[in-house]
Amino acid sequence: MSHKKVEILVVGSGPTGLGAATRLQQHGHPDWLLLDSAESAGGLACTDKTPEGFLFDMGGHVIFSHYQYFDELIDSAVGTGEENWNTLERVSYVRLKNRWIAYPFQNNISALDTDDQEKCLTGLVEAKVQNALTKDKPTSFDEWILRVMGVGIADLFMRPYNFKVWGVPTTHMQAEWLGERVATVDVTKAISNVLHKKEDAGWGPNAVFRFPKEGGTGGIWKAVADLLPAENTQYGSGNEVIHIDPEKKVVTLKNGSTIQFAKLMTTVPLDLTLRMLGGPKCTEWADGLTHSSAHIIGLGVRGVNPHGMKCWLYFPEDDCPYYRATVFSHYAEENAPSEFTTLPTLCLANGEDPSSNNARPGPYFSLMFEVCESAMKPVKQDPVRLGGTAGVWPQVVLDTIKGAISTNLIEADAEIVSVYHRRLEHGYPTPSLGRDAVLKEALPYLRSKNIWSRGRFGSYKYEVANQDHSCMLGVEAVDNMLFGSMEITLNQPNIVNAKKNIDLLYK
Repeated sequence: MSHKKVEILVVGSGPTGLGAATRLQQHGHPDWLLLDSAESAGGLACTDKTPEGFLFDMGGHVIFSHYQYFDELIDSAVGTGEENWNTLERVSYVRLKNRWIAYPFQNNISALDTDDQEKCLTGLVEAKVQNALTKDKPTSFDEWILRVMGVGIADLFMRPYNFKVWGVPTTHMQAEWLGERVATVDVTKAISNVLHKKEDAGWGPNAVFRFPKEGGTGGIWKAVADLLPAENTQYGSGNEVIHIDPEKKVVTLKNGSTIQFAKLMTTVPLDLTLRMLGGPKCTEWADGLTHSSAHIIGLGVRGVNPHGMKCWLYFPEDDCPYYRATVFSHYAEENAPSEFTTLPTLCLANGEDPSSNNARPGPYFSLMFEVCESAMKPVKQDPVRLGGTAGVWPQVVLDTIKGAISTNLIEADAEIVSVYHRRLEHGYPTPSLGRDAVLKEALPYLRSKNIWSRGRFGSYKYEVANQDHSCMLGVEAVDNMLFGSMEITLNQPNIVNAKKNIDLLYK
């Protein structure tokens, strides 16, 4: 046990914490410490590697950016150019009624059968008329969907898909978070696309994205962490913060040590931070925040990738537990073992045992699945034994393999050579109806105690929760600490999401 004093303490070495730390270093600040209970940097943007050599991110992370600072930072850490990065075009589809429909779904109803086209177009026209007559803002995400897309698209895709993502009905979510996250619909264009049977893909800020050639997404943040002086970083399980005394400005760690700070930036989920502070008001605020958990499931499969240029895929129906699957081996060659690597087949996808003495070379491809868990959407986690030598895994892994067969991602006799599963307690910060009321009180309260709670879960704003946003939340928090600068990403999401932000530079 020990006691330290530091002027600025940064808790968490995900994109937000590393953004803060690199900014402190850039400013030449003499007295700061980055603390993390993990063994290495990355946070929710880390990458795991299976014993067989398959890499899996903690979700479908890709690199696209609204900030020059972010671009310069990761390029300084990873390097630039084709030798370090792959540039890919997003090729995404929705799986519905045994067919692939280009994403975003609402722009591609031309791919539906005639009856569903009629329902969707009728709903679109009715919504356009109704929305023109309504002056009030929508009071929920569900109301926004109905006003913008109509009941046809709502029932066919938006409601079931979003329940699979968030684990709560769209009626329980607000509409203020949407911004660039959800594509709206041009009714005239939608009708034209149906008549001309035209596909309309490529929407969104990540229509083209980049991905590191080595190390997965986590490799980016390990490289950023390597830019920092070792004496300013402290990793390991004993460094978990278990209590915060806002009056004495002291954090207590799991190993019994204490650290006194003048200013604290924490990326710990806000609900947990509030509970560590204690008191009835903090507990009330924590109870007012909602999050879902995420199960990341990865399969390494022998064979040539059968999905061409597809990147990530969406699944609104109940024939599989996952809402999204990513052809992860497509992002980088190093995400799967070399075709010359000899691996045994652990099991066949249909549960049958593979033949004995089946170790042989590849090629290989990999699929990564994301499954939401919430109080309203429980996930089966009882241990089950997969076939062959694949071992014992939670039921959700078996259900995912069955779903992969039913949604035509793998064949029933596919040879699975690697299985991965990880549960993240905090997966998505839910934009619930009561979220903003909590943030309006809790974040200023913490700020009054010289505590900046920032990040995907630190500030609970999903609208600024991508890697670029998260990094800049840390950067801007440090500038606010030192100079009183405005935190535009935290306070004005619509502004930062509408342009390329070039005001701050890393180089």
